[in-house]
Amino acid sequence: MADARDIRLMRRAIALARPRVGLTGANPAVGCVIARDGAILAEAATAEGGRPHAEELALASAGDAARGAVAYVTLEPCGERSSGKASCSERLIAAGVARVVTACADPSPKASRRGLDRLCAAGVEVEDGVLAAESEALYGAYLQTLAKPR
Repeated sequence: MADARDIRLMRRAIALARPRVGLTGANPAVGCVIARDGAILAEAATAEGGRPHAEELALASAGDAARGAVAYVTLEPCGERSSGKASCSERLIAAGVARVVTACADPSPKASRRGLDRLCAAGVEVEDGVLAAESEALYGAYLQTLAKPR
């Protein structure tokens, strides 16, 4: 269950993503904070143009310190990448993150619980929906794009 620390760190992740809205191409603007015992180890937002993803950047910055840490991510980590590179869920597992806290679900075919299910199957504790209402404003245009017929 989310506590005051989770709320504070998810708000930080949302604050990281907010300035990137509209700058990430077809990808959503995501914020990611890697923390241990409430102390931020690394943080990142999706790069301009949409790549690298926020989790990828934050994990690279945290390095080995990510092992056993908590990742706070504004949108559920992807389960597949169109580039064929490791997905964010695979990267979080490989880094040894112990817990992943997310705000919003991602209904895209590359996510849609695929990443969260992978994390759970690997023994990573997952909590979703933390500050979902606060983070939904980040994803209005992205969700409208997904809803359009292709």
